[in-house]
Order: sequence, then C-alpha cells, then structure tokens
Amino acid sequence: MLEPGQTVDDFTLSDHNGDEVHWADVPKPAVIFFYPKANTPGCTTESIAFRDLYDDFQALGVAVYGASADTVKRQANFVAKHELRTPLLADPEHLILQPWGIWAEKKNYGRTYMGIKRTTVLFDADGAVAKVWENVRVKGHAEKVLDAARELVGAGTVGR
Repeated sequence: MLEPGQTVDDFTLSDHNGDEVHWADVPKPAVIFFYPKANTPGCTTESIAFRDLYDDFQALGVAVYGASADTVKRQANFVAKHELRTPLLADPEHLILQPWGIWAEKKNYGRTYMGIKRTTVLFDADGAVAKVWENVRVKGHAEKVLDAARELVGAGTVGR
C-alpha cells in the first residue's frame, strides 16, 4: 500500500472517453479514488459525492480522478448514467491497482477473493502521496477528502 511521502512511477491509463491519461501530465495536487465496480450502489454513491464536490476541488486547484478495474466502455456508461464530472480511469490490467496495493485479498460472507480495496489517495503538488484512506466508508468520505485537500492547499503545497 502507498505511504505518505512516497512517489509513484509514471503510468498511462485510458479514461472513460478512451483518451490516454499520463500521470506526468495530471495536474497536481490530485486525488484518485478507487472503487470496486461501476454502477454498484456504494460505488455510485461515492462517485456522485465526488461529482457534487467537483467545483470545490477545482476551486482549490485539485484534480480528481476515479479509478477501477472496469473497462473503458463500462466507465463511459457509468459517467453517462450518473452525469459524473470526474474522469474515470480504466485499469482492467491492474497496472496501478496491483503495485499500489489496491488490488488485494478480500473476504465477504466467508468467501476469499481478489478485488479492489476501496481506497483514496491524495497527492501533493510535487506528486508525492500526502494521505491515504484505506477501506473507505462511503458516507461522508468525499467531504473528508475535500477537507484534507483544503489543509494541503492551506499548507502552501500548491503551485511549487
């Protein structure tokens, strides 16, 4: 799992439009929230919460991305169905999910399987991990991330 202060290797994933997103080109600070599967109840609630706070993040100069192992097509349908405003990254090959420790063993009703651990990562202006939320509870989470982004921006880490 990523740790505060850590930086990540450059990567390229496709967003919900099929456009390539290169980490080196992503404006920083940035948030990436990882959710298990598009169009499921918790993932929809979380994505809508980030959608509703999109302007607040933009006002701070903080880019927000969602990401899952879903395909570009599934991400595109998710965006269209719920009028989401954040770009959604498709990582079906686990290019960042695996090395970042987000693709992990999970247990549910006595069954063990591999899947996405609902996680959010806040990166500072230099691209270093500022904060990691693991095993996220959806209710109120986007607001907590926004509060942390406000603290980060207030600490003078924007625009270095």
